[in-house]
Amino acid sequence: MTVKDKVAVVTGGAKGLGEAIAETLLAEGARVVVAGREAAAAGSILELGGERAHFHPVDVRDADSVAALMAAARERFGGLDIVVANAAVNAPGPVERLTPAQWADALAVNLSGVYHCVHAAAPLLRAQGWGRIVTVSSALSQRPMAGASAYCATKAAVEALTRVAALELADAGVTVNCVSPGITDRGMSRALAADERMWNMFLPKLAAGRPGRGEEIGRVVAFLAGEEASYVNGTVVEVNGGMRH
Repeated sequence: MTVKDKVAVVTGGAKGLGEAIAETLLAEGARVVVAGREAAAAGSILELGGERAHFHPVDVRDADSVAALMAAARERFGGLDIVVANAAVNAPGPVERLTPAQWADALAVNLSGVYHCVHAAAPLLRAQGWGRIVTVSSALSQRPMAGASAYCATKAAVEALTRVAALELADAGVTVNCVSPGITDRGMSRALAADERMWNMFLPKLAAGRPGRGEEIGRVVAFLAGEEASYVNGTVVEVNGGMRH
């Protein structure tokens, strides 16, 4: 995978699936800005990456905070090549009991956060004539799950935003793709794999018969972020072990 010496930003990169993605990019030789709310959570990934890893605080709900993140990546490593918009939250509960504040926060993080990343990175990547943006949705974007209305809706919207951004940035040598993970051993879906009742419900839907590993998602992100994926654009790549509806 040709991400060696590329500069990548990973939002939500201090823990969970984002950490696995950051670890994979570092293993492939990239320089990675790990972005999140708490520096303390990023200790292990920073130790792993050494001088090639840097933490920068960000609130993806805030456009100015995201713009500052992109600027910090350029200042720290001298450029910006790859943006992985991974940060997300869950707002569980039936739609009739989901509060407007919960709904608004899910939209602000899961959807507006991705928009802010694309909006801030696009002119920088366009100016250099090359770039990769990878968004992260979810298997639930296409598979409705009771009690997850905000999460399902925002992740479906992320996929639509990805396809539009791909059309708009293609002429600049910038690709925009989306990775749609299923149940993994990292991130929010880890609780599903750990809950016997929930796992028994999902197991018959998985051809692989197991949750995915964080690095299995990370390797797909690294592929989309590299030179080899130059003709892959506007695509949602499902990485879910053969999950059936």
